[in-house]
Amino acid sequence: MDWSDEGILLTVRRHGEGSAIVEVLTAEHGRHAGVVRGGASRKLAPLLQPGAQLDVAWRARLEEHLGSFTVELRRSRTAAVMDDRLALAGLNALTSLLSFTLPEREPVPGLYAHSRGLFDALGDPDFPLHYLRWELALLDELGFGLDLTSCAVTGGVDDLAYVSPRTGRAVGREAAGEWANRLLPLPYCLLGQGPASLSELLDGLRTTGHFLAHHIAPHLGDRPLPAARQRFVDALARLA
Repeated sequence: MDWSDEGILLTVRRHGEGSAIVEVLTAEHGRHAGVVRGGASRKLAPLLQPGAQLDVAWRARLEEHLGSFTVELRRSRTAAVMDDRLALAGLNALTSLLSFTLPEREPVPGLYAHSRGLFDALGDPDFPLHYLRWELALLDELGFGLDLTSCAVTGGVDDLAYVSPRTGRAVGREAAGEWANRLLPLPYCLLGQGPASLSELLDGLRTTGHFLAHHIAPHLGDRPLPAARQRFVDALARLA
């Protein structure tokens, strides 16, 4: 069994004397793991950094085996963001959430393309807004997409201000009534209406974070969300 693809390096961990086990999100083969021989060597270790864009070739005797990768670096992203605390936190949040949430070996071509574009936008002033919309796309890919098109109570489309934490549906300001303090915020940036202030971005991340933590994580063995996501939110909050 063998194939070649392009991919984004998500995780690296040492294996044995000088090898490494890596996880890569590939364009056609989804999240895939394999051993890189010599991956912990002085030659390869500096290249195998999370977020790196790679050309990979995977080979195994049987498809269900872990298999081995040979890799060629297309683009390193870590060095470009080392002096940008927010961008580095964003990179770590992206790689951690992709590794945490995506099933192994299931292609996600739309999310892959979206993710690659977001990695390429690290350091861009609008990166936090793009990241928020990426979390919406991630929820949708995982089958927990939010329905923000109309009010769950009245069916109206005007003055949508909240999201139900149980159903993920939008709720109008007037319809929320005395229940407003139990609902999640729905800033305009979650409706695709930007630009957004830092406080609106943080409100949006509070809402997407609720569904990641309380709807996605319980289906993945009830593990907590990767701490890297909260570090990104904290880094953004410090700017605010």
